[in-house]
Amino acid sequence: MTTQNYNNKRNIDPEKVTAERLNGYAALFGCIALVGAYATTGQIIPGFV
Repeated sequence: MTTQNYNNKRNIDPEKVTAERLNGYAALFGCIALVGAYATTGQIIPGFV
């Protein structure tokens, strides 16, 4: 059996971390907008029958 070092951390590009964080913020904003639209109009997509 070979000894492997499991303590090595993977190097993740900072650009990918930033992109994923912005994607999460956009998704959260969309969910909040969806709840707000439903609360004010009673429709999931206002104006769409």
